[in-house]
Amino acid sequence: MALTGRTALIAALGALLFPHWTGFLALNSLLALAILCDLALAAPVRSLRFTRSGDTSVRLGEQAHVHLVLENPSAHPLRAHLRDAWPPSSWPVAAGPAASRHTLTVPPGERRRLATVLRPTRRGDRKSQRVTVRSHGPLGLAARQGHHDVPWTVRVLPPFTSRKHLPAKLARLRELDGRTSVLTRGEGTEFDSLREYVPGDDTRSIDWRATARQSTVAVRTWRPERDRRVLLVLDTGRTSAGRVGDAPRLDAAMDAALLLAALATRAGDRVDLLAYDRRIRTSVQGRAAGDVLPALVNALAILEPELVETDARGLTATALRTAPRRSLIVLLTGLDAAAIEEGLLPVLPGLTHRHTVLLASVADPRIEEMVRTRGSLDGVYEAAAGARAQAERLRTADRLRRHGVTVVDETPGELAPALADAYLSLKTAGRL
Repeated sequence: MALTGRTALIAALGALLFPHWTGFLALNSLLALAILCDLALAAPVRSLRFTRSGDTSVRLGEQAHVHLVLENPSAHPLRAHLRDAWPPSSWPVAAGPAASRHTLTVPPGERRRLATVLRPTRRGDRKSQRVTVRSHGPLGLAARQGHHDVPWTVRVLPPFTSRKHLPAKLARLRELDGRTSVLTRGEGTEFDSLREYVPGDDTRSIDWRATARQSTVAVRTWRPERDRRVLLVLDTGRTSAGRVGDAPRLDAAMDAALLLAALATRAGDRVDLLAYDRRIRTSVQGRAAGDVLPALVNALAILEPELVETDARGLTATALRTAPRRSLIVLLTGLDAAAIEEGLLPVLPGLTHRHTVLLASVADPRIEEMVRTRGSLDGVYEAAAGARAQAERLRTADRLRRHGVTVVDETPGELAPALADAYLSLKTAGRL
């Protein structure tokens, strides 16, 4: 039982109006009787029935609608305040937990449907907690309070903001496949057809036998190979937890991985995913083309950085087991000189000997801002520190390139399209 503020106010007024002990006791007796009657007429909380429905997944930054149906099977009307508890990260900053509070009246034997709008601020599974109900009597003097566990989970998926680049990358892919007429043809490794020579064509593609049989010069056209294997390897170690702007590096790497996966599946290649630091955090393998992107988004939704040093030897061994045949291995990791030189470089030959390796790293735009800083002593020191950090990254990237690795080092907003372009360039060159 819970006494309301109205009850306390009446008791205080009684003490002022009836200072004598007998009058005060009489008033208290009447008040206690009124409270008991009010409590008896309040709908019981324990007998209430709840069911949920609504969204089970939502992209980060978008809204999810979850409905809570409350049924009052008792013989008394329900006059209640209800709180539908969710984790704090489920609400936008402006709304806060107040968005989960409802005031309602439910006549006996009837139902009411309550809508809760969530706008999560973090990826992962957001699980509903208990539903707390305070049922008031008709006089508002007392209330019954209790809670019910009504489970529901909303999975918050990565936002995939780079999907806006997909139409442009698909258009370039169609050019490579020969479905769009262009002057410069991509040279893959699968012969496609013969066509008439046009200025700008590579003379090495002229088919002299076909030319001899007709009055025009014929050239061979090629299309990129299909059914190649692409393994996306996400480094989830401590460097992926570093924040660039408002989000961890891992989030930018995820976004780039999703764009590349969407493009590669359209190109007819098979895409797998491996997330690793000291053990496998998630893995997606052997999915059909139409199921790859949903499976990746679902797996990445609950992935978080781990504050441990990545085991480069274990990562390499796991990647080799996951991709036993020749593949394009895309490492989404940092370009920190120490981590690369001490961890990755010693074991890199095992990957490059069998596979084509592409390394993508998230660059911090703040470093570029520091390099341009001038005008004060502190600004000069910042510029020197930024220039040194840039030089270290360039040296690390050059060492990787000397081992045959293609390196993409871009800021979060540019990493996804740059990685897609690197993939298309490798496909054009027939290196997959």
